[in-house]
Amino acid sequence: MIKGYIDSIETMGLVDGPGVRFVVFLKGCKLRCLFCHNPETWTRANATEITSEELIKRIHKYHSYYQDGGVTFSGGEPLLQPEFLIDMLKKCKMINLHTALDTSGVGIGNYEEILKYTDLVILDVKAYTEKEYNHITRFEDNMEEFNKFLEVCQKLNKPLWIRQVIVPGINDTKEYIIGLKEYLKGIKNIEKIELLPYHELGESKYEKLNIPYILKGTKAMDQEKLKELEKILKED
Repeated sequence: MIKGYIDSIETMGLVDGPGVRFVVFLKGCKLRCLFCHNPETWTRANATEITSEELIKRIHKYHSYYQDGGVTFSGGEPLLQPEFLIDMLKKCKMINLHTALDTSGVGIGNYEEILKYTDLVILDVKAYTEKEYNHITRFEDNMEEFNKFLEVCQKLNKPLWIRQVIVPGINDTKEYIIGLKEYLKGIKNIEKIELLPYHELGESKYEKLNIPYILKGTKAMDQEKLKELEKILKED
């Protein structure tokens, strides 16, 4: 009996991959990103323990809704529960469901086996230089683990959706976006690039969990400025 530790489930997700999706948010994450709006997923505290057999039965109930969609494993960081994740991905493929990972790329290995059963990787790019990456993620191991995961994605030719959160005063400049565009040119199989606006919706969670909120006072990303940055990103 392979067990997983999950935070929550969304049965009709519309933004976590193509089509309508069953989204599983797994517990645990090594990163402590400045802009994280789900600090409750960092550890396994208050997790719902579930077996892969129980979860696939729940997914199967909604099978008819996911013919143009599928199942997405998010978090937290799904790569931190590789045994459970692999078993779930296999079970999803056995019933012909499209599988996606929404990930920061920072797990504990076994990436080839995981990606063997993954149709799409939604990759959260925190930053494209080690200095900026360390500042944003507060992770001691630089970009080494992220690069390992990305290397396997490239080796296996996995389709990628790239996501980058844009935060006022940190990475909301023309120069940063030009650098991001150059960085992404070196990555193949990118199907979509999304700039996500920073928002303040997670701040109350930090207060509830008694965790200092480092970006306190930072205003939500201006939508018009975000559109300008997206235009720069798409320019030839």
